[in-house]
Amino acid sequence: MTRTTAHRCTMICLLAAMVGIGLFMTPGSGQGEEARVTIDASQTAPPISKYIYGQFIEHLGRCIYGGIWAEMLVDRKFFYPVGSKESPWTVIGPEGSVTMDRNQPFVGVHSPRVTLKGDGSVVGIAHAGLGVVADKEYAGYIWLKGDPGAAPVMVRLVWGDNPGDAGETEIPDVGSEYRKVTFRFRAAQSTDNARLEIVSKGNGHFYVGTVSLMPADNIHGMRADTIALLKELDSPIYRWPGGNFVSGYDWRDGIGDRDKRPPRKNPAWQGIDSNDFGIDEFMTFCRIVNTEPLVVVNTGLGDVEMALQELEYANGSVETRMGQLRASNGHREPYRVKYWGIGNEMYGNWQLGHMPLEEYVKKHNEFVAAMRKLDPTIVVIAVGNVGPWTEGMFRHCADFIDLMSEHFYVGAKKDLLEHVEQAARRVREIADAHRRYRKEILGGKAIPVALDEWNYWYGEHLYGELGTRYFLRDGLGVAKALNEYARNTDVYFMANYAQTVNVIGAIKTTKTAASFETTGLVLALYRKHFGQIPVATTCSNSVLDVQATLTEAKDALVLAVVNPTAERQHLMLQPSGVKLVAPGRAWEIAGDDPMLFNEPGKPPRVSIVEREAPHSEKVEVAPYSVTLIRFATAG
Repeated sequence: MTRTTAHRCTMICLLAAMVGIGLFMTPGSGQGEEARVTIDASQTAPPISKYIYGQFIEHLGRCIYGGIWAEMLVDRKFFYPVGSKESPWTVIGPEGSVTMDRNQPFVGVHSPRVTLKGDGSVVGIAHAGLGVVADKEYAGYIWLKGDPGAAPVMVRLVWGDNPGDAGETEIPDVGSEYRKVTFRFRAAQSTDNARLEIVSKGNGHFYVGTVSLMPADNIHGMRADTIALLKELDSPIYRWPGGNFVSGYDWRDGIGDRDKRPPRKNPAWQGIDSNDFGIDEFMTFCRIVNTEPLVVVNTGLGDVEMALQELEYANGSVETRMGQLRASNGHREPYRVKYWGIGNEMYGNWQLGHMPLEEYVKKHNEFVAAMRKLDPTIVVIAVGNVGPWTEGMFRHCADFIDLMSEHFYVGAKKDLLEHVEQAARRVREIADAHRRYRKEILGGKAIPVALDEWNYWYGEHLYGELGTRYFLRDGLGVAKALNEYARNTDVYFMANYAQTVNVIGAIKTTKTAASFETTGLVLALYRKHFGQIPVATTCSNSVLDVQATLTEAKDALVLAVVNPTAERQHLMLQPSGVKLVAPGRAWEIAGDDPMLFNEPGKPPRVSIVEREAPHSEKVEVAPYSVTLIRFATAG
């Protein structure tokens, strides 16, 4: 045993003892009384991994398309026939004016063919339901071909009912081969029902290959408002592309010329995937928000060769075949992706390619052996599910696992305290199970957990597919779960909150606005201000959840307090092994109703408020609140 290993074992044993005898949290008095908080800075647990603040984005609902990605057109590549009930595109003109031509389509299996009447009447196609903001610019392009008589073709962005409520670009010439024409509009008024029209009064035919429209302030194709919030969230790692989606996804559909990538029916969820956001866009996204990538490979319907090609595309030099392909797509330098997920939830019969455990363990080991041979530097994350599946994976695959994935979701509870407690309870239960596995199955070997999907999941779908709303009570529950991660640092290396934007994410968007959910505020607050080294913490009021941490430099102590009660709570601090210097700073997320929520485009009802903490021996926290209080340390 090395000195480092011995030290880690000592820390793990110390943590287990602290949990066992209640040094982190002890039961005590009820609500409304002055609580005593004992902080022993001489008793510390292993540091909190920064990857606990990870995120997960999936091709589901409006997480990427309509959330992160700035494209405003829903089916810009015409997967569905224009005028069909599934298509957002409608026909302008008489019935039969638009047909879908399968002879050498621009992309996919067909392209719209518009037949003009030649009598001066307007014929074409339109896409309604677009959100625009007054005085904001929108940029786009169209791939177009046709007969000479079809010119001029007009591209119009219409934002009102009056004749002048539109911007217009005239395309005077239409050639026999597809060519790309750009356009730009400035909206004169705000609406959620603007319309893009592509029309002509000419004769003959014209064909539309594909169309794009984005806000002109997009950042490499991504929404500027969403990116700004993601930068505040400051997650150190993002898991992508799934999730259930990955088990039916061919990553090769998402590379090369974006306009030529085939649109596909989402294999796991509703809607169409345009394949506009592939691995290269994901890596650009990671660079923009200053995060690391965690790429999941398809062990559902995918095979080892597909995974090896993806790994070589991401990490191979330009001397390799896939590295050359990456370079030809404009990305010469390898991405050097370190973390690789080997499949998703393969234990579930809902998963494409699901198979019994006794078969899957062979597939997992085959994938990992081949991928490690190609790139020995990678860290692989196995599919786990506490119980027989995780136990079987450990028994048959331990040498082929660097991190073990676990997932959990919790719903709504009528009782507020129970609602707030349940996520933390699942964090604790999973940690306890893995400590047993280490002892009973792994012979003491520690394989850390990557809890790469976790969240509350319930409620109405207000933000697209599975687009739920979160309330202050959910923020309190997320904060309590983060405190629980800090109490189980011997087990958890990573946690990825699902699914960042829309769906069940920490950020919600409308067509023209984005805002933090209460859960997003909590994640951003802890990421920025919580410390790194957990210290033994007790509280005499068991209803409160209190956890103290030291900063990495040990020059400050941060106290995190979750108060799920309707009373303002007063805490008497009793530190040992450290001296707290007043005044400190406090950051508070609070409200007078646990059902408060935020809405994009409207003033926030819940926000982070910073204030002074004047006393180091006594602090107070608001009702229904999450509070982080930081004091400098001396001696």
